[in-house]
Amino acid sequence: MQWMAGLWALAAGAARAQPDVANDLRPLIAELTGGAAVNPGRVRVETPRLADNGHSVPMKLVVESPMTAADHVLSITLLSPRNPRPLMARFVLGPRAGRAEILTRVRLNGTQAVLAIVQLSDGTFWSGSAEVEVTESACLDAG
Repeated sequence: MQWMAGLWALAAGAARAQPDVANDLRPLIAELTGGAAVNPGRVRVETPRLADNGHSVPMKLVVESPMTAADHVLSITLLSPRNPRPLMARFVLGPRAGRAEILTRVRLNGTQAVLAIVQLSDGTFWSGSAEVEVTESACLDAG
């Protein structure tokens, strides 16, 4: 899947990534990160490999972080390259959260790799993604 390879390259900050123009998340990621590099790793995105219905797909996000006052997760942003509105959710955390773990459900407009961008308290950005095959799409319009 060419677009998934482009998404991974984008998350790694590679300048050579050339995903489909309609699925291009580069401007959104640059806005979220202030242009900072996004490192792959430290973020685990868990979804079912096959979702019969894109209207409610379970998702678990886990970030490797001690969640101390000196080292913690500031935010987790979920992106979908195929949804009409690619920014699906944003979670703000802090050291009092205890664990950097989110359980949620999302709507997906077809088969795709969902991307999580995480900002840590040291100012670095990390990413993780998961491929989901959706048999019945949701989000058919942006209205």
